[in-house]
Amino acid sequence: MALVLYHHPYSRAATVVWMLEELGMSYELRFVDLLSGAHKAPELLALNPMGKLPILTDEAQVVTEVAAIGLYLADRYAIGRLAPTLEDPKRGTYLRWSLFAPSVIEPGSMAKLAGWAVKPSQAGWGTHEAMLAAVDSALQDREFLLGDTFSMADVIFGGTLRYMLRFNMLEARPLVAAYAERLGARPALQRADARNADVIKEHGLAR
Repeated sequence: MALVLYHHPYSRAATVVWMLEELGMSYELRFVDLLSGAHKAPELLALNPMGKLPILTDEAQVVTEVAAIGLYLADRYAIGRLAPTLEDPKRGTYLRWSLFAPSVIEPGSMAKLAGWAVKPSQAGWGTHEAMLAAVDSALQDREFLLGDTFSMADVIFGGTLRYMLRFNMLEARPLVAAYAERLGARPALQRADARNADVIKEHGLAR
């Protein structure tokens, strides 16, 4: 099987399962036991020196980082369906919000939660309030980030929001809560949630 995801259901790899289900392609999950430190094993460090999940291999190609994996998969296997083509004017919006998730939402939420003392003008994520306002602006009067068209940007951006909401790292503002509900109705996400749940059960990981 060409597509292999090194996976733990309580890691960001859970979102990559959703990506793969949206593609509708065959893939293999390889469970990585985080509690035993398996993600720091030499063979995993050879794939990702960060020693973190997710790791996706596509034959000889190795891709890490959730946003990079999503952009790679959509461009390679679903261009024009899950990713706007290079000529599509929506391509800029697609890339903007795809990369906003890991570069602003994640660190901005962590900074708020941990009480990091940083100067907003020096931090790439600015203030927490500005980050929330930007998230709302991305969702205002739209079903999805590109309007009425679902894309891989929604998996990256929406997957980040769902993760933050799940662990109470982000306020469930009305636009965010409604967006998360719309995403939750997608059959591919429901299949991904079920597959992650199966892995949790198989390995006795229920919290």
